[in-house]
Amino acid sequence: MHKLLPKFLLIILCLCSFASAAENTELTNNLNKIQSLIDSDVKALPHTKGEIKNFLEYRIGRNAALLQETLKEQMDGANPDLAFLKPYIAKQLAFTDSVEAYFAKQKTTLMSEVGADGDRKIMLGLMQIQREQDKLFTSEQELLVWGKAAGIDVEAKTTEFISALTSRADDLNSFVYYNQERLSQAVADVQIAGADVSAEQKALVVELKERLDQSSSSLSTTIAILDSLGQNTALYKQTLFSVSGDITQDVLNFDVASSLLTEWLTIAKTQAMENGAGIMFKLIIFCLILFVFSLIGKIAKRVVQTAVSNSKLKFSMLLQDFFISLSGKVVFALGLLIALSQLGFELAPLLAGFGIAGVIIGFALQDTLSNFASGMMILVYRPFDVGDLINAGGVTGRVSHMSLVSTTIKTLDNQRLIVPNNKIWGDTINNITVEHQRRVDMTFGIGYADNIEHAEQVLRDIVMAHPLVLKDPEPTIKLHTLGESSVDFIVRPWAKPEDYWDVYWDITRTVKMRFDAEGISIPFPQRDVHIYQTALEK
Repeated sequence: MHKLLPKFLLIILCLCSFASAAENTELTNNLNKIQSLIDSDVKALPHTKGEIKNFLEYRIGRNAALLQETLKEQMDGANPDLAFLKPYIAKQLAFTDSVEAYFAKQKTTLMSEVGADGDRKIMLGLMQIQREQDKLFTSEQELLVWGKAAGIDVEAKTTEFISALTSRADDLNSFVYYNQERLSQAVADVQIAGADVSAEQKALVVELKERLDQSSSSLSTTIAILDSLGQNTALYKQTLFSVSGDITQDVLNFDVASSLLTEWLTIAKTQAMENGAGIMFKLIIFCLILFVFSLIGKIAKRVVQTAVSNSKLKFSMLLQDFFISLSGKVVFALGLLIALSQLGFELAPLLAGFGIAGVIIGFALQDTLSNFASGMMILVYRPFDVGDLINAGGVTGRVSHMSLVSTTIKTLDNQRLIVPNNKIWGDTINNITVEHQRRVDMTFGIGYADNIEHAEQVLRDIVMAHPLVLKDPEPTIKLHTLGESSVDFIVRPWAKPEDYWDVYWDITRTVKMRFDAEGISIPFPQRDVHIYQTALEK
């Protein structure tokens, strides 16, 4: 048995070697196949035009991405075979050089083929090249890391790569500022045109916005790659921040923050010197508009209050408070938008931004929106009103106030509880005071030796003599059960909801006093115990 064990292990090792060789053979065939397709398309590309050329460019990019993804899977594995992958990585690095040269040639050709559209055709072509170069430089950065790990000398290639990236970042930096100024001018032209704005002017604004977004995105990609290579990108980050206002951790960088602060102070100083009087006048107009609309909002609240309180629809107090509060806020919001327009803010982008922010906030605050929806349902169906005594959401008390997200309830011991509306709407709502009459349920017991007719008459006299007990409906006084130690009567008078506890406490007290005076016993639970004594046998 011990002699057979080494042979068995040898067989296992051989099988593993065959499996590994088969796996490498399959991977080699796959990589060679993809590389062969790329080489074939690259060779045919210079001899094509039009749609065929576009198709070959697409297929080359797709196969190159597939090849890089395959290499990435191998490099990210537990034990990558670097010796096996090294020639493929080297060939991919050489391929990126040829693609860079191809893009440079495309730019030259594009600049020489200005047609009837003038610079518009050039800019659209440059945007497409920028998008493709973003993918190229990202792939090249990854290949350089892999090449260094595989033992390829990539020092010279890395230096050239950094130089190309820096040059590209400088070009994109200027391009971003150029597009921003063009966009600002186009927007100003649209505002001046007003209702007479042409379709071409609108299209130009959209196109310039796309250009600015693309150039900013490409600059952001370039900055990320340069950062990974340890290069200083403070100047370029300042450009991105001044254009997009995107506050990231880069703002914490001292160089970026100091540059931004210096630029802002310079702009503020220039604006104060050149446009100080105009800015002050606009601020005065802004404050005046807000003041006027706050007064209008108060007037609107009074008008709405009069309307809803006298309405034949008989709105609940909660719904009245909602409409009154909403009217004032809507008027003030309208005034705020008008005041912002006087300061030069564009309302359309602002409202669009609010819409996008609303979607984001909606996902983040789903529970709050659930409370909002429940609040609307409560306002519409009116299960309770201000002042009602309710039992809902595990809380008993009087409703003192309600907003669209929560209801304020004061408990009977004067605690103030804020209950989310979805807790109330999603549970059973017991409105204790909504009806004008409420039955007071009580049970009194007498002894088995007491006179039933006499006890019943005493109970009836007590109930009928109470001033807060309603005559209609008539109270119910009946012999109910024969208990273990008492004969039980149910006493059920009717009272107004607000008099419930007064009736309950008064009648209970009076019954005890009258029963004692009339000689009627009120039994308590008792048990007879019988003790039997037997002689113990000795």
